Amino acid sequence: MRLLLVEDDPMIGENVRDALRAEGHAVDWVCDGEAAELSLRSLVYDLILLDLGLPKRDGLEVLKRYRASQGASEGAQADRGTAPVLVITARDSTHELVAGLDAGADDYLAKPFDLPELAARVRALLRRRHGQVQAKLNYAGIELDDAGHTVLLEGAPLHLSVREFAVLHALMLNPGKVLSRAVLEDKLYGWGEEVGSNTIEVFMHGLRKKIGAARIATVRGVGYRLTDSA
Repeated sequence: MRLLLVEDDPMIGENVRDALRAEGHAVDWVCDGEAAELSLRSLVYDLILLDLGLPKRDGLEVLKRYRASQGASEGAQADRGTAPVLVITARDSTHELVAGLDAGADDYLAKPFDLPELAARVRALLRRRHGQVQAKLNYAGIELDDAGHTVLLEGAPLHLSVREFAVLHALMLNPGKVLSRAVLEDKLYGWGEEVGSNTIEVFMHGLRKKIGAARIATVRGVGYRLTDSA
């Protein structure tokens, strides 16, 4: 998934970015409210982690403007303004919490926080975003647990790299739907991360060797989709 992290504290930002990348997410990190709004106008994110005490523009104002943009775009940008927002902030009073939730936040985590708890809240919000109730996805003999980062194939444990897991997760969230290489790259890589010309093909080759070539179909000129063929 592609996430936007808006945090002006360098140490917190670096730790959160690295922890979420280790979970297989693509993370774009900005340090002020104006940069956040520019990013949100330019790209569609799966989830936003938003500090409130930001330079240049307060995080609460960023949140309000983001929610107000909902429905203002068409086509690929139609989801603008709808991504779940996790507020991460030192403003932990009840008044601040209520203000954030009323402005459109989906969850609220006060600093200091534990990174495992942050990662769990991110997973929960992303599951809700995709209409998924449980941490486990099941399709065609594959069971993927996004909380435990484990995969079973016909009941047997399967070892995947972080990026292979992320690709399979994206495909299993959209069974039967074709995902283009550009979409997969967008969910795997954030700013500043180098993407090779055949990177997705390499991951697909590795996945096919592990779960069976017939389970991933190539739609020539379009992309890839998960099938129920063994």
